Amino acid sequence: MHTPPSQHRTAVVTGGAGHRSIGRATATRFAREGWAVAILDIDGEGARTLASELAAEHGIAAEGYALDVTDSAAVDAVAARIAESDLPPVGALANIAGIPSPVPFLEVTDELWDRILAVNLSGSFYTCRAFLPAMLEGGYGRIVNMSSVSAQQGGGVFSKTPYSAAKAGVLGLTRSLAREMAPEGITVNAVSPGAADTTIRGNTSAESEAALSASIPMGRQASADEIAALVLWLSSEDAGYITGTTQAINGGAYIS
Repeated sequence: MHTPPSQHRTAVVTGGAGHRSIGRATATRFAREGWAVAILDIDGEGARTLASELAAEHGIAAEGYALDVTDSAAVDAVAARIAESDLPPVGALANIAGIPSPVPFLEVTDELWDRILAVNLSGSFYTCRAFLPAMLEGGYGRIVNMSSVSAQQGGGVFSKTPYSAAKAGVLGLTRSLAREMAPEGITVNAVSPGAADTTIRGNTSAESEAALSASIPMGRQASADEIAALVLWLSSEDAGYITGTTQAINGGAYIS
């Protein structure tokens, strides 16, 4: 009987430790489907705690690692540690780590601009580069990069120009890498959420949240689990002929 990749592959999830986050929901989804999971987060303790919880609840192998995705040497080092660990070969990479930027354009400093691009764009580049060799060697690879509706419509939800520019860069990275990796059977896709009920936006008022939900044709924001389900499917065997795409999940707020 054919054994699906989820039974003998590891899914690497960046930004996986945050409470009520897309990363945590994604790591949980992978574990629920039988994937081994490597959780990478700047909050190393949170990553290790979640890994222990998922291993106990779902009976899978899981490990958590402290990682700042803007540090290319650290990314390479964590990739090497995972390769040398008892985890199965890496078969999927979900680049979820990201930070917002609600600052108006004329108030954006050089430091803020560099930081937003480093986390949201360069971090995805570093992890793709670090984990692709394992996928090529293992003969199975799925990369899912997290973009945003802000990249498609030019902000308009919460974050402004630096975030939109970085997430647009993620789309370019995704499409180019997808074209290059397609002959190897490795798929690379982007997920582009609209407003989501997560903690990334920080402290907002009940009134602003209600107004945001009312502006969406479906009348509500996405849940982290709904976005995670899309990431999981793009990592499956069933999605093996889908690559270079931007998968919108925005409740009809932006239709192109």
